[in-house]
Amino acid sequence: QVDAARKYFHKMPERDHVSWTAMIDGYLRLNYYKEALMLFREMQTSKIKPDEFTMVSILTACAQLGALELGEWIRTYIDKNKVKNDTFVGNALIDMYFKCGNVEKALSIFNTLPQRDKFTWTAMVVGLAINGCGEEALNMFSQMLKASVTPDEVTYVGVLSACTHTGMVDEGKKFFASMTARHGIEPNVAHYGCMVDLLGKAGHLKEAHEIIKNMPMKPNSIVWGALLGACRIHKDAEMAERAVEQILELEPNNGAVYVLQCNIYAACNKWDKLRELRRVMMDRGIKKTPGCSLIEMNGIVHEFVAGDQSHPQTKEIYGKLNKMTSDLKIAGYSPNTSEVFLDIAEEDKENAVYRHSEKLAIAFGLINSGPGVTIRIVKNLRMCID
Repeated sequence: QVDAARKYFHKMPERDHVSWTAMIDGYLRLNYYKEALMLFREMQTSKIKPDEFTMVSILTACAQLGALELGEWIRTYIDKNKVKNDTFVGNALIDMYFKCGNVEKALSIFNTLPQRDKFTWTAMVVGLAINGCGEEALNMFSQMLKASVTPDEVTYVGVLSACTHTGMVDEGKKFFASMTARHGIEPNVAHYGCMVDLLGKAGHLKEAHEIIKNMPMKPNSIVWGALLGACRIHKDAEMAERAVEQILELEPNNGAVYVLQCNIYAACNKWDKLRELRRVMMDRGIKKTPGCSLIEMNGIVHEFVAGDQSHPQTKEIYGKLNKMTSDLKIAGYSPNTSEVFLDIAEEDKENAVYRHSEKLAIAFGLINSGPGVTIRIVKNLRMCID
């Protein structure tokens, strides 16, 4: 009940760093990351000194928004203002750097931490895995075991993800088996989901389906979603239908699933099935979650949705987008419109992918930053394949 909390917070005659941090943390729990950052700015204006707990909360918000500049500023603030820099803060910094795609800085924090706990090692394994450094993640895991730190179920999610990113199917199977044998960890739904993802991405769709059928617990929509994602990669419309059926039994209003199924039908040129599914979506009032892309520029997080016209720089953004597209076409690019649902002319399909939110964010980034600057974009849904 964040509104009620905020009301009490405003009525307080005096607010210390604990009240501010409690409020910021409440926003984080509801995934209101931008609001958490705004509150932190208010806290600074009120001259209240944050402690290490505030810092962990703010670094978590930066990680979720991909707000690297602000995260860097927090790191400097911690050093300058002698905020207690304990293992919790170190772990939050590692997580923030990894989620913003800066592997080098995450590694440098790890290497300078005076003390490391299980969470530090796990953050490293998971962070390297999600950044596509599969072999380094597995190497980190073996270092963790050498340091006599016992992994937990989250560590193993990282290990299995690392195998997925590097396509190491046999190694993944071995790790999955050794979880229980070596560390007494019973695989949970997340681990089964990782195995389905690993096998599915490698093209072993039938084997992935067998794993789901033989799971000791009821598979959730995430496990079926992993199979559906693999069907999209390998264009298996039949298996996709089975997965969709199961997900919709669990979550009848999951709009993302309908959209994925539409993408698969479009990619397989099954236009009749696509039209039928679109009709079902209309009848049931299913709405797609809008794709939203975030980009940080000079400490401010800007937000874009597909076809966005609300940004003050809209005119320049679309001008830049036209220039980008024509330059790319001269360089030999041809738009990937395989997943545009509509059975329409190729030119209209190109326009449909051209207005996607991440492309608007890229154009905005190019207009507002100098040459050689890394442009980082965070998206709430999967990236457009084009």
